[in-house]
Amino acid sequence: MRLALYQPDIAPNVGTLLRLAACLNVAVDLIEPCGFPVDDRRLRRAAMDYIERVRLVRHSSWAAFRRDRVAGRLVLLTTAGDRLFPQLAFKPDDILLLGRESAGVPPEVHDAADLRLRLPMQAGLRSLNVALAATLALGEALRQTDGYAALT
Repeated sequence: MRLALYQPDIAPNVGTLLRLAACLNVAVDLIEPCGFPVDDRRLRRAAMDYIERVRLVRHSSWAAFRRDRVAGRLVLLTTAGDRLFPQLAFKPDDILLLGRESAGVPPEVHDAADLRLRLPMQAGLRSLNVALAATLALGEALRQTDGYAALT
């Protein structure tokens, strides 16, 4: 199981997601460019002391991610998803892809996803915070795939 962050806009959300990944032993793919300067100092500040425990892979672009990513289904969390959470059966090698906080993902990324997952919400509301959406989906994915078994 992995998280992939597509060109995130907000450094504190990246920090929250890196901390989540460290605590749940989930790898993270950071697809750049980001909407904020990304350097080791800023990543360390955003993720606090958890940065040393994250399996983080940085990709310079969407093309680089597509070329170098590990095998597994690409599951995009999107308000335009055609599959409804939590009805999806997750697989242990799924990659949960999260879009930019401000704009989601462009059509070519949307189209490249193997599955597009929508979280149900109250009518009239736009979206959840990306870190909260990731937590919901990742938590269910780990539950379904026995991903918590190795954690203490």
